[in-house]
Amino acid sequence: MRNALGLMLASVVSAVVIAAVWFWTSSPKADAAPPQTVNARKAEPLPVAAAKPSRPREDVEVTAALSAPAPAKPAAPVQQKTTCANPDALGVSRVVVVDTTGGPGFGFQQFKQLDFLTDKEVVLTFDDGPWPTTPSVLRSLAEECTKATFFPVGKHSTYHPEILKQVAAAGHTVGSHTWSHAHLDSKKLTEQQVKEEVEKGFSAIKMALGAAPAPFFRFPGLQHTPASVDYLGSRNIAIFSCDVDSFDFRAKDPAQIVNTVMTKLDKQGKGIILMHDLQKHTAAALPTLLRRLKAGGYKVVQMKAKAQLETMAEYDAVLVKDMKLPAVSSRPVSSVVQTVTE
Repeated sequence: MRNALGLMLASVVSAVVIAAVWFWTSSPKADAAPPQTVNARKAEPLPVAAAKPSRPREDVEVTAALSAPAPAKPAAPVQQKTTCANPDALGVSRVVVVDTTGGPGFGFQQFKQLDFLTDKEVVLTFDDGPWPTTPSVLRSLAEECTKATFFPVGKHSTYHPEILKQVAAAGHTVGSHTWSHAHLDSKKLTEQQVKEEVEKGFSAIKMALGAAPAPFFRFPGLQHTPASVDYLGSRNIAIFSCDVDSFDFRAKDPAQIVNTVMTKLDKQGKGIILMHDLQKHTAAALPTLLRRLKAGGYKVVQMKAKAQLETMAEYDAVLVKDMKLPAVSSRPVSSVVQTVTE
């Protein structure tokens, strides 16, 4: 009896064990994976289709910029072009930039290699300033919204630096006409003296302007020597002669200057016009002359240099030493002399 009961109990236990094993092996496995598998999944990037993270802020701003105007940003200062108040002004038809390498020559009176002006084009040039008459010349040019090239004398630039600054501020091109207006073809001048006239003149103009001038040069009296031309070429300074000489320094009145220029110009059809801004008759004649140019269908071409001249330090120093001043342009007159009562 006891043996039969034991066999029955053993059978029950065995059945329970078998059932438990079957239940465990046949039920779904838990989602949890072994630790190393979980860690590996966390390190893997999510599939693109499965993960749609919120769009970063910068993407939102870029998208908004495509569909709506972006907030205005402060613009960098831009130099505004001066509007001409004269609707019928002579103006400037074109601006040319000159590469002065090797010292090219302009003006058919002496240099015939470079013919860059077309029919009815002129270049306005003025020698011998700055002078108290120069502001009148500047006003006439401004009224016609046109530009010129000035060839100041070095000494005059030290006398009237504020006037020369007005020339540059008005947008005109500034070259040089020697230091003392000496004729460089004179047999009395040595090569060293010729060099000094050239270099000291440019240094004086630079001192007056507070900036480098253009490497443009005109010989006083249009007189030059092969040696002086070679020297200017070695310094990459362009040489200016002329096509139409006004001979304004000989004129008895303004009308004579106008007639001289227009008669020659109508015959030649174009050219570089030579005048002098220190001549009173020239200053008086200029308004009429500019209107005659406009009426005759002439157009003004402004000449500028590709690069400004680098003056020679030794002549900059010589000029300061000779003048016994720190610098002509270092202090304006208004900061030295002021009116306290009238």
